[in-house]
Formats: sequence, C-alpha cells, structure tokens
Amino acid sequence: MSNQTAARETATHWLWLVPPIVMADQLSKWLIAEYLELFSRIELLSFLGITRLHNTGAAFSFLADAGGWQRWFFVLLGVGVTGMILVWLRKLPSQGQGILAAGLALVAAGALGNVIDRVWHGYVLDFISVHYGDWYFPAFNIADIAISIGAGLLILDAVLEYRRSKTGMSESK
Repeated sequence: MSNQTAARETATHWLWLVPPIVMADQLSKWLIAEYLELFSRIELLSFLGITRLHNTGAAFSFLADAGGWQRWFFVLLGVGVTGMILVWLRKLPSQGQGILAAGLALVAAGALGNVIDRVWHGYVLDFISVHYGDWYFPAFNIADIAISIGAGLLILDAVLEYRRSKTGMSESK
C-alpha cells in the first residue's frame, strides 16, 4: 500500500458495527411489541425483567410530557449527531484510533435505532428493566446499551489520550 493510500484511509470501516446493532435493536423491539401488552412485565431474574414501556422523551424520560414537539427535536438531534459522527469518522485516521472509532460507531448505531422508533411510532420502545427490591433503574433497550457503551469508550479514549499527552510532556522535559 502506498503512503498516499494509507493517508486517505479513514476509520469509517468501524461503521460495520451499525447495521447488526440497529437490526438487533429493531428486532428486539418488534418482538416485545408483538408479544407484550403495554406495561406488561416478565420477571427473568430477581433483578432483571422485561417490561414494555413507551418513552416519548429522552434518557430517563426527560421531556416525556412536553406536548409532542420533542419527538421531532429528538429525531433531528439523532440524525444530526449521526451525521457529525460520520464526518468525524471520515476525518479520523484508520490506524491507532480504534477505541474512539468504535465508540463513535456504537453511539451512531444507538442513535439510529432510537430515531427509527421516533419516526415510526412517535416514541422509543424501552423494555429492559433492572431493579433491586423496590428501586428501579429507568427501562432501556439495545440502542441505549450501544449508546452507553459507545459513550464509555469515548471517555476511555479521552482518559488514555490525556495520559499519553501527560507522558509525552514529562518525557520532553
């Protein structure tokens, strides 16, 4: 491979993560919608269950009671974030940026999964319920898991980059 070809390669190959995650997210939501009534609950383990919920807001039902405008706001936000991630991945070199690129691709996959729900249904279908006794974490879905893992990878990349820069500064003194 020539130096020119290597210089043009970008981290967009990490986008392979997007289709299987979006497909798993949409398939799982379809199954829940097909077989569970709204608010129905199936207890799987003492701390884990499946409960069909419709979230018109964002994370933790933020703005869920805002009157409807939030649907298209969150659609535009999801599409915008995904577009920015695509641009970022096109500018990111393919070598040495795997954690950052994987994190970005996971966030894009999760955003797209939830955007599809908002466009088709007007809400996001959440169904994974984690709890301890009477304490319940807000329900979530596979798209939310992808976003959370992606955000974690972005934080990890930032911490590692900070450590590399600190090491580089101490070595240059």
